[in-house]
Amino acid sequence: MRAAVVHSAAGSLLLTALAAGPAGGSTGAPGAMSEREGTTVAAARAAETGIRFGACTELPDAPDSLRCGTVSVPLDYAHPDGKQIKLTVSRVPATHRDPHNSKRRVPRKGALVFNPGGPGSSGMYFPLAGAIPQWKRIAAAYDLVGYAPRGVGRSAPLSCQDPEHYFKGPALAPVHPSESYKRERIARAKAYAQGCAKRSGSALRHYTSLNNARDLDVLRAALGEPRLTFMGASYGSYFGALYATLFPSHVGRMVFDAAVNPDPAQIWYRNNLAQSAAFEERWTDFREWVARHHDVYGLGTTAAAVASSYEKARTRLAARPAGGKVGPAQLQNAFLQAGYYDTYWPSRAAALSAYLKGDPRPLVALAAPVTRAAAEAENGSAVYTAVECNDAPWPTDWKVWDRDNTRLARVAPFETWDNAWANLPCAYWPVPRQQPLDVRTGPGELPQTLILAAERDAAAPYDGALELHRRLAGSVLVTERDAGTHGVAGGPNRCVNGHLEAYLLEDRLPDRRASCAPRPEPVPTAGTHPGAKSGAKPGAKPKPATRSQPVRG
Repeated sequence: MRAAVVHSAAGSLLLTALAAGPAGGSTGAPGAMSEREGTTVAAARAAETGIRFGACTELPDAPDSLRCGTVSVPLDYAHPDGKQIKLTVSRVPATHRDPHNSKRRVPRKGALVFNPGGPGSSGMYFPLAGAIPQWKRIAAAYDLVGYAPRGVGRSAPLSCQDPEHYFKGPALAPVHPSESYKRERIARAKAYAQGCAKRSGSALRHYTSLNNARDLDVLRAALGEPRLTFMGASYGSYFGALYATLFPSHVGRMVFDAAVNPDPAQIWYRNNLAQSAAFEERWTDFREWVARHHDVYGLGTTAAAVASSYEKARTRLAARPAGGKVGPAQLQNAFLQAGYYDTYWPSRAAALSAYLKGDPRPLVALAAPVTRAAAEAENGSAVYTAVECNDAPWPTDWKVWDRDNTRLARVAPFETWDNAWANLPCAYWPVPRQQPLDVRTGPGELPQTLILAAERDAAAPYDGALELHRRLAGSVLVTERDAGTHGVAGGPNRCVNGHLEAYLLEDRLPDRRASCAPRPEPVPTAGTHPGAKSGAKPGAKPKPATRSQPVRG
């Protein structure tokens, strides 16, 4: 699952022990210390050094207002004086301009750091969100700060295979795979896991959610913030919750958007099963919407009829890939993205309709691999795999995977096996696994935090938001009812944005829970949505365009 980042600080000796334990604590090697002590050393060093912001040479298309720099963090927090890696950071300073009163100068409140999730997504472009109307009030008061977590982009990038071989040709995506197909996928999973170890070496074990949380504290110090304001989406919410548990006294304001279930028993195998079940419900939502607009798309007047149209396209693509590039796997991936963002619904429905009527061009435009993005996609996949495999124990017996996914696929066939294949390298992972930290804070340990969730979010099922709300004392949950877009902050829902602004700008929250009416449904259009291959909001990034793995952030 993918989520957001949060800042928290020291607690009890018990928390210190828990913090050190999952990552192995002190190794006993010369110069080793607990990861908690190592974080303190690294943060003090970063506070003294700061970040030198300059031109964003790694983002050649970035406007001059976006400035970039780096912050050094230890590869291994048990050895803070050992190997260092550099994380890239971006910033747009607070504008001080009140969008509703040009004569009023808005005082700066600090830095707002954002993580879009993943694991494997970069937030380097997030500061540009300040130009969007929904973000202007926040951008007036805060420096908007994005960064690429360890392993992502130029931040000590991870790789598990040659990017030139990452995009494969048109592929099948059987919802009920044969035994021979299963054997093929097992072999591919084993090879992928070995490729991660071969290409990353001994550093591989240090790409974890706990280290992402520790890196966040070093970033806080480098920015000169005694307490950090943070917003984490999807997976970002998970290591944000780890941060809140590890460093509660360093938390200023924290927003968890599309919150992931942090229960250690769910990390990550069971969370992925829950996600596959939730995508089936969201797939139904999409098909019901298409059926209501049969007059536009001609794909059927019921959800079942739309499903038949989709299966017809799968069968044709298996026999003859569209444009020689789009087979059933690419089709499934494109429609999985509609499970993340309902703004994608019109473009997907229009492309399917055109394909079945004899015009494959819109479908090829949406679903064909973008080969120029191969390196980025391969990097994101490598980080996703490494972090989730390192974070927790996974079943190592194929029979467990086969049993659980076969059962689930009977009732949730849309995404179940595709999700399983994306995560199967974790069954054969060559690096020791951690035990997940028990995310939990008691009354008074943490400032009030804000959790935002859509009730029908498939990538981060709503139960996760409820669980995080139970575990973080003093948290407030705002729910967008009957909606399923993955990530609701800064979107079109004024009610949600009102709660977000009241919290960040006025330290004002509702009691324990609040709800907002859903956003309007998408408007059906016969043409292809122009933003079909980009995220629905700044900083947000759906899964890489050629993998069907769920990306929680």
